[in-house]
Amino acid sequence: MLGTIAVWGITATTVSNIMLIRAVYSQYIPRHIRTQLEIYFYKLLGWLSFYVHIKFNEHTEEGLKISENYDAIRNYLSTNTAARAQRLKANESKNSKSLVLSMDDHEEVEDVFNGVKVKWHSNMNEIQRQSNYGRNTSYERRFFTLTFHRRHRGMIIESYIAHVLREGKAIGLRNRERKLYTNNSSSEWYPWRSGKWSNVPFHHPATFETLAMDPEKKERIKKDLVKFSKGKDYYKKVGKPWKRGYLLFGPPGTGKSTMISAIANFLDYDVYDLELTTVKAVPPMDPWHLPMLLDTKGKSIVVIEDIDCSLDLTGQRKTKKEEDEEEDKEKKKEKKKGEDDKKSKVTLSGLLNSIDGLWSACSDEKIIIFTTNFVDKLDPALIRRGRMDNHIEMSYCRFEAFKVLAKNYLDIESHELYGEIKRLLEETDMSPADVAETLMPKSDEEDADVCIKRLVKTVEEEKEKARKVAEEEEKNKAVKKKEVEAEKKKTEEEEKKVKGSEENGDLSEKNGTN
Repeated sequence: MLGTIAVWGITATTVSNIMLIRAVYSQYIPRHIRTQLEIYFYKLLGWLSFYVHIKFNEHTEEGLKISENYDAIRNYLSTNTAARAQRLKANESKNSKSLVLSMDDHEEVEDVFNGVKVKWHSNMNEIQRQSNYGRNTSYERRFFTLTFHRRHRGMIIESYIAHVLREGKAIGLRNRERKLYTNNSSSEWYPWRSGKWSNVPFHHPATFETLAMDPEKKERIKKDLVKFSKGKDYYKKVGKPWKRGYLLFGPPGTGKSTMISAIANFLDYDVYDLELTTVKAVPPMDPWHLPMLLDTKGKSIVVIEDIDCSLDLTGQRKTKKEEDEEEDKEKKKEKKKGEDDKKSKVTLSGLLNSIDGLWSACSDEKIIIFTTNFVDKLDPALIRRGRMDNHIEMSYCRFEAFKVLAKNYLDIESHELYGEIKRLLEETDMSPADVAETLMPKSDEEDADVCIKRLVKTVEEEKEKARKVAEEEEKNKAVKKKEVEAEKKKTEEEEKKVKGSEENGDLSEKNGTN
């Protein structure tokens, strides 16, 4: 009993002395001297210790942005060591489609890499700060500490950390909630907005299985996409940025937008819907400058829909004379302010350099897609191979595409009228959107048989309408041809009369001379 009391007395005395020394140290030794003493103290600990400690802060030096490395480490530890941790915390992340489990504060776990054991410790410091108004505020600073034996320093720094960051980023991409982005107008930006892009969760249900297209054509596109997604080393080998361009062209209603959604779901990519008409800022360092807008994250699809309507980028490049003539015309016209505001500052040259110039190599694994209803109107430089590598024609609905739609909308794979439908669709141009709308049941009483018969009737009506339009065009052509021939004949007769008059005049002049 007396021994226990003596031990407690010695302990209390020791703690009191330590607290007294610490108070004297903090109060009477200047800060700059304390800083130097602490540096030497930690150096001494380093010489005596056999272990190395690496700190990974949650926030960047600016303190406003979460470090990508910290996020990657958290993802890695959550997946690879969460089962061994005693205390976990579940966080709801706006960038993840599920709960994110991570180590709780002041928790420690072990990891093994190539037979070497390391320890990860999650730390949290609460920092007190006094504001200008005398109020005390506090905020939390979190960080991970990696601890390992110093004889493994080279392997840990050169291999293990790179492995953790690589695996953590891959886990984050797999678990993220995919987004549909659209660029904010530079002229309507406000400080409380998120910046260049606004986003919503991307939940479009389209897949290649539900896409109304010839199966062989779909398989070719899927193989091309798979080849691209696995081609990082190949693109590096040939010296090209890891990106690919797709041009989707065809009449309205043929599924161009649906194709984009199917590609995004197939590759698990985010979609950036770029509206060029809102891009007005042109200074190179402005965040709304086109090249900086195209500097998106990896695993992304940048889409410019209806590019033939977005800007004046269509047609062949004009000659100098044509440009001068148009410039003179423009000077004579007074443009309204509202019309001028709607025009983008993006030029054809600027767009070409942005998608295929030096800026195109700023981010990896990116697909750029243009859509148009009138491919012939586009400048050849815009859609050449190397910019738009794969040209995909989205055509009218034929029998193979119809079978996909019938399966999607009516859940049938055969019908007695399939033969008739095949014949009609081969003879009639009807978009997949129109066919789908006709197949869709309009009430609970309508079954597959009713919808199929309605489609047959609709296609026959479209065929008859197309026949009448063709006949009318032929009549107009015939009338125009007759008018041209009559005009030509009239011109020839007038030329003969003029020629005859000239000959008679020459003859009279000759006789008078004689």
